Amino acid sequence: MAMASGMETIGTSLRAMAETLPEDGHVMPAFFIGHGSPMNALEDNEFTRGWKAEMADVPKPTAILCVSAHWLTHGTWVTAMDRPKTIHDFGGFPPELSAAQYAAPGDPELAGLVRETVQGASIGLDQGWGFDHGTWSVLKPVFPKADIPVVQVSIDIAKPGEWHYQLGKQLNRLRRRGVLIIGSGNIVHNLRWMDAQRIDQGFDWAMEMNEITNGLILNRDHAKLCDYQSLSKSAARAIPTPDHYYPLLYTLALQGPQEDAKIFNDKAFLGSITMTSVRVG
Repeated sequence: MAMASGMETIGTSLRAMAETLPEDGHVMPAFFIGHGSPMNALEDNEFTRGWKAEMADVPKPTAILCVSAHWLTHGTWVTAMDRPKTIHDFGGFPPELSAAQYAAPGDPELAGLVRETVQGASIGLDQGWGFDHGTWSVLKPVFPKADIPVVQVSIDIAKPGEWHYQLGKQLNRLRRRGVLIIGSGNIVHNLRWMDAQRIDQGFDWAMEMNEITNGLILNRDHAKLCDYQSLSKSAARAIPTPDHYYPLLYTLALQGPQEDAKIFNDKAFLGSITMTSVRVG
């Protein structure tokens, strides 16, 4: 479990934040991305093409906020440095992946606004993390110029699904300031059951859980999705830990009354992972 460190208060005023990110009436869409293998950062495949296609009509964001499955903390933190590092939090992949960089700037002002926006939870300003592969392996194919400021928000692993959903709701105002919010994980994610013989297939329990969650997403039944463990006996195997699932709740929490949810990249991979992704708005 990665822990945040080196926290210091940033003195940027909210007045400066309002000048750089004014509300303009336009509401940015929000996404949950099934990110799968970090090799997607370098590959042109059906999943990366799906990400690009769904984001093709998105206006250039003023900034990007990502909730990644790979930053688990006690408490909630937001990256607040000017130049976040690229974190290579994996092993066993080709050297070109470990050499890859995503040099997007950070956004300390947005980090400060996130802290001021969220009520009922203390948000720490982090100077020690960066972009883990849940963030940069998605952004590198879609925004290859790395010219948009990016911040990450951590996942407090001690909190339940409903808590994360309610925190996500409070980030909604950022969408009116041109901020693109992305949750990055996988709905079904069990690495111990990966099977190379099922490269484009899912186990029965994975497909059952995928069907259940898809139906609830389309029916806007977010309360049941927050309590995912009670949905099916398959949940224990399909979602053995909540880290890759919780980013979905942040995205769904942003769905407005008149906004639809669209499911794309709806496919199982290696038997025990689903690449299912969701667009809101």
